[in-house]
Amino acid sequence: MIPPRSLQVRDKKIEMPVYMPDATYGYVRSLISQDLRKVGLPALMMNAFHLMQKPGSTTIQALGGLHKMADWQGLIMTDSGGFQAYSLIRQNSRYGSLTGKGILFRPENSNRKINLTPEKSIQLQFGYGSDVLICLDDCTHINSSYEEQRLSVERTIDWAKRAKQAYLQQLASRNTNPQERPLIFGVIQGGAEPDLRKKCAEALLEIGFDGFGFGGWPLDDDSNLITEVLELVRSYVPIEFPIHALGIGHPESIVTAFNIGYEMFDSAFPTRDARHARLYTREIDRITPDTPPGWLKFKYINTETYFRDPNPIEAGCDCPTCQQYSLGYLYHLYRMRDAAYFRLATMHNLRFMTRLIEDLRSANA
Repeated sequence: MIPPRSLQVRDKKIEMPVYMPDATYGYVRSLISQDLRKVGLPALMMNAFHLMQKPGSTTIQALGGLHKMADWQGLIMTDSGGFQAYSLIRQNSRYGSLTGKGILFRPENSNRKINLTPEKSIQLQFGYGSDVLICLDDCTHINSSYEEQRLSVERTIDWAKRAKQAYLQQLASRNTNPQERPLIFGVIQGGAEPDLRKKCAEALLEIGFDGFGFGGWPLDDDSNLITEVLELVRSYVPIEFPIHALGIGHPESIVTAFNIGYEMFDSAFPTRDARHARLYTREIDRITPDTPPGWLKFKYINTETYFRDPNPIEAGCDCPTCQQYSLGYLYHLYRMRDAAYFRLATMHNLRFMTRLIEDLRSANA
């Protein structure tokens, strides 16, 4: 574990650890910015790969950038598209291809092709007004062959060099005040291969970044967190650098990764679970780094058990949903497929996440 510290970006000071919901297209589904503030979120994770397609770069710039467009004055971190290339192109080559130059892909319902290069990704993230930029990387599955992991690491290092150069050029051309610059993170790839993870980490440290991301799919074939690899990557990076556990958002996985030394997390799981009737609860007042697994409980709102239940989702929860609405009412909204259910359920799960983060932060103070 790392003593509590903050991440300073421009005029924003974010206390760590921090959880960011995925606001992929510039929004968290079913919520507006006031809802996000009510549940205590300080930061959002958006995605340059998707934003360049919907609503499109010219639209974002016409609307004043991501912060103004989304009415969000908190921190915005933007992912580059490396994971999307993995989840789309590596799974089905008809969506595009990976080359030494970048990611060549065809947008949905379009015949045109786009080449997303490391330079283009940085330019886009600058143009959107992101506070923390992430380099384009070549993401792999943990079980990919050694040769595939080796090629991924070589490509990730090359792209990181090009991205850092593009970043410096953007700072110079915009005459950016050092206090106003966005931060830039590199992503450490290498699968489960210790030598490749070390090679990637050392190369990125030499290039120079403000922080790093744990790259690659973080679960094994049985959906278990790959803790040994997480520990390995953390050990290769000096403790003064924050590492973002990209894609890790299961509540118990966050506690595990926090104990290893990770301080930044993002995931769509809590919001997706809420929309699909899985609500988070816990039966203990406070979570600490020493709390054993098994504390996380679920209520499945689509079961008739809650038909006339007058209780909140979780006793003691201070989210707007638990303070005002019963399980019975949420069950009714869910059965009716009303939009109010998605809003109320999502707010609860996100407040559950921010309460968890607050517990970990205070326990480590």
